[in-house]
Amino acid sequence: MKGLISTFVFLLIGLQLWAQQGESIIIYTITNQQVEPASRILEHPKIIDSVKATAVKDYPLLFFQAETKILLDTIEAATVETSEKLAKLYPFYVKAGIGSVVMPLGEIYYTSDRSRNIHYGAHVKHLSSFGDIRDRSKTLYAPAQYDRTAANAYFRHNERNGQFKLDANYVNNGFHYYGIPDSSISADSIAQRFHLMKGAAEYVWLRGDSARLNLSFQADYQHFLTLPTDSTKVWRSKEDNFAFKTRGWYNYKNEHFYADLGVRYNGYKRGILDSVYTIGDTGFVVNNTIIDFKPGVWTQALSDRLKVELGVTITTDISEIGADFFVYPNAEFKYAMFNNIFIPYIGLRGGLKQNTLQGLTQANPFIRTNIALRNEHNPYDIYGGFKGSLSKTLSFNVGVHFLHIENKAFFVTDTLGIYDNYLTVTYDTLNQTTFEGSMTYQAGEKLKIDVMGRYNLYQLYHNAYAWNLPVLQFTARGAYNLYDKFYAQIDANVETGRKALVGSDALNAQLVEGQYYVDLGAIVDVNLGLEYRYTPRVSLFLQANNLAAQRYNRWYSYPVQPIQVMGGITARF
Repeated sequence: MKGLISTFVFLLIGLQLWAQQGESIIIYTITNQQVEPASRILEHPKIIDSVKATAVKDYPLLFFQAETKILLDTIEAATVETSEKLAKLYPFYVKAGIGSVVMPLGEIYYTSDRSRNIHYGAHVKHLSSFGDIRDRSKTLYAPAQYDRTAANAYFRHNERNGQFKLDANYVNNGFHYYGIPDSSISADSIAQRFHLMKGAAEYVWLRGDSARLNLSFQADYQHFLTLPTDSTKVWRSKEDNFAFKTRGWYNYKNEHFYADLGVRYNGYKRGILDSVYTIGDTGFVVNNTIIDFKPGVWTQALSDRLKVELGVTITTDISEIGADFFVYPNAEFKYAMFNNIFIPYIGLRGGLKQNTLQGLTQANPFIRTNIALRNEHNPYDIYGGFKGSLSKTLSFNVGVHFLHIENKAFFVTDTLGIYDNYLTVTYDTLNQTTFEGSMTYQAGEKLKIDVMGRYNLYQLYHNAYAWNLPVLQFTARGAYNLYDKFYAQIDANVETGRKALVGSDALNAQLVEGQYYVDLGAIVDVNLGLEYRYTPRVSLFLQANNLAAQRYNRWYSYPVQPIQVMGGITARF
């Protein structure tokens, strides 16, 4: 402290002396000066170039050890399934039975074993009846025995890019025109026999599913011959029908383009033995050729909810009297709503149907075989409705149809005959409105039920009623499978409102608009089938037809047999 004071005093004096120019001042003083002792620094200088990291604290882990328990238990030994993945196929299937009105039944089927490329088979079926038929008043009718024999053979060859098919069929159907309430009629005088031989060949050329043109070619031929055995057994009706159709289709994105080109030919002849007369009404020849061209496209939009088909059918009808040209619409619209639960639809169709003798006799075998053939011209069929599913097991469909058909064929009684036991064909223009609804219930493979109802309204140009067509129809079918051991099938058909055109002397005939008709009454037909599978290869069956025992008239003066029961056995080997 003393040193500091002394230093300060000397500084003040020095400043003052410096301030006096030209003067020298000398000051003498006596002070006590003390010097502190010196000490030596022992450390050498160095550069600090790193920073020491802070030490990390280490916390010990907590460790809990639980006691392990081991329990030993026995398990069931595993089994290995040694059966084949696919059930064994048996090439032969035989069905044989006998009915309550002496109705023998026999069927035999043969099919090839499993093959990737080739599949073929054949079957023969026979059914005949030797029973009599009575009407509701128990009057015995003319002999009504019949026999039906059919044979079929087929061949399939599958390739990587195509498929080839062959089919051959033969049908021999013998029956009687039994619609006469008189059992004394000779069976030979009302006997008839139909022979039908059919063949079909088809080749499908598959080049790809998308952006590729695919083609199919199909050819069909059938020969139909009638062989009556009455006093005019030398007369024959013969028909040869040939059809060829080719189809091409092309898929691109959401569009499906297609085009069909087809030719249909029908040659119908009526004559004695192998000759055909063309003068008067002793015989005739009718040839008809139809050429069809049908282009169109299917498309989808709105996430595949909307589906639309647009197309047209161009048809040429060629006969001896000239050629007619027709254009038919072909359109349909469908829209799926609520995840396919509700699907409304509307469509417009049309086409030309080639009527043939074989086709008409298949619908009604009791017609005369010397009839006039006219093609059925359907300018339009407008339909609409909605379908969908209420659940996974229940689906439905409700719709309406508006049809206009020219040359619609109706079966009527041939009043020129002696006994009115023959029917013939008359043609008229028909306007038809049909309301229909159906519902299907299916619970897996165990139970399935179908119900359908239809209400028809008819308007004709020249006839009072649509002969033999029902006003109200109801159909129900059901199938039940119990433990793959017992099978049951039932179907019911109800038709009302049918009327038949008859002669003025017919029983209970009524007159309307100059035409005599009779009510044919209701059809109530219920059939039940039962099967018990004794083993997977052997089963027993029982079939009961017409459970309501109704002797209804399917055609005028043609009552059917009442309840029929047939039983038999089936076997695979």
